[in-house]
Amino acid sequence: MKIYDAHCDVLSKMWNDPSLSFLDGEDLHTNLKKMRSAGASLQMFAVYIPERVPDSAKFDCALEMVDIFYDRVVKPYDDVVAVYSKEEAVRLPAGKIGAMLTLEGCDAIGREITRLKTLIRLGVRSVGLTWNYGNAACDGILESRGGGLSDFGKEIVQVHNENDVWTDVSHLSVKAFWDVIEHADHVIATHSNVKKICTHPRNLDDDQLKALIKKDAAIGVTFVPKFLRNDRKASISDILEHIDYIASLGGISNIVLGSDFDGIDQVPSDLRSYEDYPKLIEELERRYSNKEVEGFLWRNLLERIPS
Repeated sequence: MKIYDAHCDVLSKMWNDPSLSFLDGEDLHTNLKKMRSAGASLQMFAVYIPERVPDSAKFDCALEMVDIFYDRVVKPYDDVVAVYSKEEAVRLPAGKIGAMLTLEGCDAIGREITRLKTLIRLGVRSVGLTWNYGNAACDGILESRGGGLSDFGKEIVQVHNENDVWTDVSHLSVKAFWDVIEHADHVIATHSNVKKICTHPRNLDDDQLKALIKKDAAIGVTFVPKFLRNDRKASISDILEHIDYIASLGGISNIVLGSDFDGIDQVPSDLRSYEDYPKLIEELERRYSNKEVEGFLWRNLLERIPS
């Protein structure tokens, strides 16, 4: 069965350690051999700039990760294809793996909207406004101020709307989340879970989940143990619990998967890398119909890729 994954941090990991091979790097949760064996069909690759990078170097760092995406992830492999639209994803031939660029946090653009437009022209199709803390666009969920979108943040969202780019609400402050719901045409939560089950601040409460469902947004259930269980002793059964809960709110057609592989040190005990995806699929098939499982794995995300 096809697999679409809405979030991984392979690019950041390869930037941090240039010796890693996308083909078979043992330290990568998501490498090409594992993706091939599991049945990958589309992977969204985040550009995440580590906090230690000075502000003056962050845009250059983003460009370096874009270069890694094209030169080390896409170019060397005949079965990996850069994807920029829903139409291209639909037309992807059997046996090919689509690769889509995303941006996790607008720190890289500073206060320069031209930098955002440049990244979009280079292929970025989803943008998270910040990563946990505050920047020129808005506050993240761990910023104590808890502010919403700045005027510049609203300008960013308008650029997304004009270019059919997703605005990603994972990591946003509560106020910024609701501002995005109001202003963005295309909304996604690439990797966030249910706060009612696990109280980590990165997770979403029922009102937020219902708003995403009403907005017809994709909700990426993630494999991050600290977002799955308060004690972090996570397994596939915990992923299913979050899926079940979102489905109970009426979001069964909104649920997608956003592993956050390679952005996390700890992984679920029985889902340790991409090659373990079939274990998750097997458990999903035990309790959901084939059509519903197809939705979770790929169709729900495909249907919501902005044109």
